[in-house]
Amino acid sequence: MLKYIISFFMLTIIGVSVFLIKIYSDIRFDAYKIINYSPNLTTRIYDKNGKLLANIFDKQNRVYVKYKDIPPMVIESLVAIEDTLFFEHSGINMEAIFRAAIKDIKAMKFVEGASTLTQQLIKDTLLTRNKTIIRKLKEAMLAIRVDSMLSKEEIIERYLNQVYFGHGYYGIKTASLGYFHKQLDELDLKEIAILVGLPKAPSAYNPTRHLDLSLARANMVLNRLYKLGWIDKKQYMKTLDERPIIFDDTLTRNQAPYIIDEVIKKVGKKYHDLKTGGYKIYLSVDLKLQNLAKKALKYSYKNIIKRDNDINSTLNGAMIVMDNHTGKILAMVGGVDYKKSSFNRATQSKRQPGSSIKPFIYQLALNSGYNEATKIPDISRVYFDKQNDKEWTPRNYENNFEGLITLEDALVHSRNLATINLVNSLGLENVYKSLKFIGFKDVPYDLSISLGSFGVSPYEFASKYTLFSNYGTMMKPLLITKIVNRFGEIESFEPQGKLINEPKQAFLIIDILKNVVLRGTGRNAKVQGIETAGKTGTTNNFIDAWFCGFTPQIEVITWFGNDDNTPMKRRETGGRAAAPAFKYFVENYLKLHPETKRKFDIPKGVHKFIFNGRTYYYTDISKPPVQNSISQDEKSKLIF
Repeated sequence: MLKYIISFFMLTIIGVSVFLIKIYSDIRFDAYKIINYSPNLTTRIYDKNGKLLANIFDKQNRVYVKYKDIPPMVIESLVAIEDTLFFEHSGINMEAIFRAAIKDIKAMKFVEGASTLTQQLIKDTLLTRNKTIIRKLKEAMLAIRVDSMLSKEEIIERYLNQVYFGHGYYGIKTASLGYFHKQLDELDLKEIAILVGLPKAPSAYNPTRHLDLSLARANMVLNRLYKLGWIDKKQYMKTLDERPIIFDDTLTRNQAPYIIDEVIKKVGKKYHDLKTGGYKIYLSVDLKLQNLAKKALKYSYKNIIKRDNDINSTLNGAMIVMDNHTGKILAMVGGVDYKKSSFNRATQSKRQPGSSIKPFIYQLALNSGYNEATKIPDISRVYFDKQNDKEWTPRNYENNFEGLITLEDALVHSRNLATINLVNSLGLENVYKSLKFIGFKDVPYDLSISLGSFGVSPYEFASKYTLFSNYGTMMKPLLITKIVNRFGEIESFEPQGKLINEPKQAFLIIDILKNVVLRGTGRNAKVQGIETAGKTGTTNNFIDAWFCGFTPQIEVITWFGNDDNTPMKRRETGGRAAAPAFKYFVENYLKLHPETKRKFDIPKGVHKFIFNGRTYYYTDISKPPVQNSISQDEKSKLIF
């Protein structure tokens, strides 16, 4: 009989051993998922001042924190409430297991767990939460293996980055930034207690939904700390009744959706793990200016609506704000309401620029020897459109013509006929080649280019207008300044410019565009206390309205129109619809940046002359009128 008992006992041991070996062989490599821990991480996008613009993630919103950056009180509080003997056991706590087993046997069901932090990490990372014997065995085996291969500090680091803290926050740093808008080292004791109490039941203790339960759980943490002697009575009593400010944010915290969409489009092609790689992306955008641009666009939008009560519901707009000298985008708004339409009109919509194209043509004229006082004919002519086999009779907005007028007046008052005649004089081919060289696309080879009859986005136009605002050097728009990966490796992006004109020649256009604002079509853009320059643009039937303006430091490109390309109401010109948005922005920009430069510099090689009682600028390329066309009195007024 004893022989059979011994045999049975041996067979049982062998069977159990085989069973355990089989379980272990199935899971032994799973431990490496924790040992070589590399979770999906949230990519964060910041403005130029380090303010968070948005979180980008796939399923789990997680911001990683290294052990060295976790405050000691966080670790002490966690260990106190979850696993007091964490730094002493080898992955499992046998005393706790036996204690829990007795209670479970008495109740004939699982009523108490005995999981260590290591086991909780394994359960959260590798196993299901089903309470079965086999799962508990796997959990214990893996815990022993992980504990033997990682330090306690490494296990704590993985735990605090892996577990769920409610409200869509994975990892304690994510929760700290989300619930309290604080870094871990900025938390007070009550806030720490709230966080370390969450993993036990993150939904039930979510402070944005169940603050009283969350505070009660936090007080349990504090009580445990006090009983262990890890905080004194004064700390304990002082902290019990504290109620921290809790923020109930969206997970993305997206404060600039048009900007973020553009970043994803630009970066996503190269960084395929953008939503899981934990990048830090730094932009040139200033969040304060971004919000100001939104207000400026809505300000003009509402005014248009007020003037035209039955206006087409597809009315929309866009605004780009750029640093003249670096091309850095300070703000970009692609529509008046992102929630209604995520289509980015600043980058995706190509609209005809109308008369806002004219400065590029007049720059060519000045580079070809014309000067500000050169007389050009503002007269009507009939042209034959070969492409459409019909006659074309362009007209001025005012339906009149003035004969010979100065080049300056032609641009200041945006005279269509004078511009068309100027293009004829310069040569259509020369104007066409000049626009193509600057980088305009789909330019038609006919006189309609005089009136901007081709498409351009506000984003592209902002770059082109730096030819004037940046004194002849065209800047490429720069949105992303730096990308840092999870390993701290940095990819930086620097301003890129291309010299097109000499500064002295570009200044001649700046001077004329200043007068556009002072006494021309852009009068609604005038701002007290600062020199501004710009050009209005209005297309046929008031389909598009532009104002492309700049100060000595920033450039603001504004567009309004209907998304379906139908006309706006009559007289919704660039000067009336778009220029006020520029003015609103610049006036409020000065309040934020009173130190901004107020006057345009006059480059070397620029001189003045007086002609017919008015002062103009000239250079050695754009010389004053020839002597025999100037009276003796006027000759004496040349200023070198």
